[in-house]
Amino acid sequence: MNSNSTFEPKILGLLCNWCSYTAADAAGAAHHTYPANVRIVRVMCTGRIDPSLVFSALAGGVDGVLVCGCHPGDCHYVSGNCKALARFQLIERVLADLGVEPGRVRLEWVSASEGERLAALIDEMTEQVRALGPLSWPAPVAAEEVAVR
Repeated sequence: MNSNSTFEPKILGLLCNWCSYTAADAAGAAHHTYPANVRIVRVMCTGRIDPSLVFSALAGGVDGVLVCGCHPGDCHYVSGNCKALARFQLIERVLADLGVEPGRVRLEWVSASEGERLAALIDEMTEQVRALGPLSWPAPVAAEEVAVR
């Protein structure tokens, strides 16, 4: 654990175009703030997120990854979020095998109307990763490990 409160984690947010990204927009429109150290990337569907994207982000210097998609049953692409859940479980197993703490990667369901909730999740994730400290996963070793798996 890192007790250094000056550490600012780099977090990648992968947000579904139809629900979670819209929630981020709603959060901004309602003046709900969240940390600027989260970089949000809009994806058409969380079911299209390749696990290698998460591994590459972590190997490339990101300290945490937050994936947000539509609630089960509300996916614009019918079952995309179910695919995302299955892939996320795979991601968690691989990262555990590599010694990465489970709190660094998170999957949440956030609808378009939940802007305030999304802002709170980002705050919570930032504090969680800040408490874990910088990811001490050397990038060259990490890339080799991920390629082998």
